[in-house]
Amino acid sequence: METEITVESDGLRLGTTYLRAEDESLAGPGGRPCVVMAHGFGATRDSGLRPFAEAFTAAGADVLLVDYRGFADSEGPTRRHVDHRAHRRDYHAAVARARLIDGVDPERIVLWGSSYSGGHVVAVAAADRRIAGVISQGAAMDGLGALVEILRYGGPWQLLKVSAHAIADAVGHALGRPEHRVAIYGPPGAVAAITSPDAESGYGSIVGPSFVNDMPARDILTIPFNRPVTAAPEVRCPMLLVVAASDSIAPPAAVRKVAATAGGPVETVEIDCGHFDIYLGEPFATSVERQVAFVRSM
Repeated sequence: METEITVESDGLRLGTTYLRAEDESLAGPGGRPCVVMAHGFGATRDSGLRPFAEAFTAAGADVLLVDYRGFADSEGPTRRHVDHRAHRRDYHAAVARARLIDGVDPERIVLWGSSYSGGHVVAVAAADRRIAGVISQGAAMDGLGALVEILRYGGPWQLLKVSAHAIADAVGHALGRPEHRVAIYGPPGAVAAITSPDAESGYGSIVGPSFVNDMPARDILTIPFNRPVTAAPEVRCPMLLVVAASDSIAPPAAVRKVAATAGGPVETVEIDCGHFDIYLGEPFATSVERQVAFVRSM
């Protein structure tokens, strides 16, 4: 069964897709587990997440897919506002709503994240000790490390170029001027937030019909402050960390640091693939098998 349920975050209605478990195999005295899922940097819930969600429902868990404020059909004063602080508030709102779904065990909420949201789920679990488990794949755990990656694949000029656009938009926004927007992804050398060699083909392989490739340029300035790696010691629940070992966007070293410093039990799966490969083919099959097993253990 698939439907949309109402989730409000800071007074804004978020677009959702709720998928009920196909059977009661994972139901306990309090109900079924529910996996709360949102996407990574600039993407939408119709962009490559459905195969993961369907694997969870086939295993007996409910799934709540959510778009952040300003994305797809979610309300928001700024379209496609990429800000980890706002995204995390939206996750908390989705979790609160999932706990009220008929048949869901409010103590068996599992957070799922990939790329940027793979870091969000660590920070959200650190703040909400009722979370039963965390699944994080190809995660952006350290914004400072992401800047180093931009320097590596794009050089100093690329970082200076996108920073100049971001600063211009931030100043203009403060002065009430029209918004200046840049692409979320693009080919190497483009004016875009992500321009790694695999960005164009990678995003292109997963984005859905509601995805729009632009964002406020000033949001790029928030990236260095997104450091969920620092929250890892506060996470007490079990975590499954899926590492894309050849990731050129989200440094794998930061994910390994989360594993080493987490306050609770951690299972780590290393897959020799790039950032976007994890959504498709053999890397997906390997990853999703472990993820389903993790949810079954909740």
